[in-house]
Amino acid sequence: MMEKLHRVVITGLGAITPIGNTVADYLSGLKSGLNGVGPISLFDASQHACRFAAEVSNFDPTGLLEPKESKRWDRFSKFGVIAAKEAIADSGLIIDDANASRIGVIIGSGVGGLLTMETQAQVLNNKGPGRVSPFTVPMMIPNMATGLTAIALGAKGPSSAVATACAAGSNAIGDSFRLLQLGKADAMICGGAEASITPLGVAGFSSAKALSFRNDDPSSASRPFDADRDGFVIGEGSGVLILETFDHAKERNAQIYAELIGYGTTCDAHHITAPSPGGIGGAEAIKETIQDGKINIEEIDYINAHGTSTAANDKNETSAIKNALGERARQIPISSTKSMTGHLLGGSGGIEAVACVLSIKHGVIPPTINYSKPDPDCDLDYVPNTARESKLNVVLSNSFGFGGHNVCLAFRKIN
Repeated sequence: MMEKLHRVVITGLGAITPIGNTVADYLSGLKSGLNGVGPISLFDASQHACRFAAEVSNFDPTGLLEPKESKRWDRFSKFGVIAAKEAIADSGLIIDDANASRIGVIIGSGVGGLLTMETQAQVLNNKGPGRVSPFTVPMMIPNMATGLTAIALGAKGPSSAVATACAAGSNAIGDSFRLLQLGKADAMICGGAEASITPLGVAGFSSAKALSFRNDDPSSASRPFDADRDGFVIGEGSGVLILETFDHAKERNAQIYAELIGYGTTCDAHHITAPSPGGIGGAEAIKETIQDGKINIEEIDYINAHGTSTAANDKNETSAIKNALGERARQIPISSTKSMTGHLLGGSGGIEAVACVLSIKHGVIPPTINYSKPDPDCDLDYVPNTARESKLNVVLSNSFGFGGHNVCLAFRKIN
């Protein structure tokens, strides 16, 4: 007979985003509808079809990382480790020799150290193989945000990395949830990290016609579910959660933000980038999460949508929500925080999970900004332009990635 699964709770949060470099600033940005999109400053984008992004502003790791670390780590790893340090400090969890083997790390990333790959490829082409940095491989591999976080914090438990494109951060949280449910760990440090605002990253997504080209008005470019949307805005940053078994958190008298109660993950098996028609794969992930969490759909008070601002995603996600929830879908507020932060790719699930937990704790639903023209194919309540105060019990978070990866997470107010 299978043993009873452990309850899993969130005890710490960390975030570095285009609208705030700490959880407190991120929360303030979410509540005020802050726009994190602007002209690209990380490189000369004058020759690019898309010349704007959602960058992490005023990023200075001084005092947060050792100078040697800053030189030898890719930007995405810096984001991941800094967010993880904030989350651990917030949780009050002390990692020592006695418990290190029971605390693990899973941080997802869509592409890992893309900037390192690009810069070292230029070194190879311009100066020859002997000048390529010996740190190239450990800087660019996608698991290094996980590895460096484990080293920085001394976590020796279950450790892995997820690379399911834009679903990676949510998969990392969901996989950590499963480990804790099964008693394979007492606590997990999990989330996503990404830093793909690079010449190759922007050019690649531009060539795929995935990005918005609203160069004349970048602040209005990320407009999920709006009829005039023309593509997503690439973003960067990291969101990290500390998950613990309920018993472990209570034993150490930890603060508890909310409970993680459900995890669904499916694959469209349809196309390398396009979602399955009608959002069938996403709908199945939502249904699986509801079943996993034993959720009555009347309890669902808010959905943080994947909401990328692309024509295909927003239409199909709307269909997926309707398919999974029936008429109840029309009564549930839905918003896309990507309207403010842009799309962090593998990091998006991390910061959006943080947003969901903050929504429950503070009783506020973040808005979908830049929403002005309804789309007949997107006809649900997208919380347009202004945050909404509301008591929240159960909140869902959707993440869908290239390759047909679908994830849904469910959070509940702690009882």
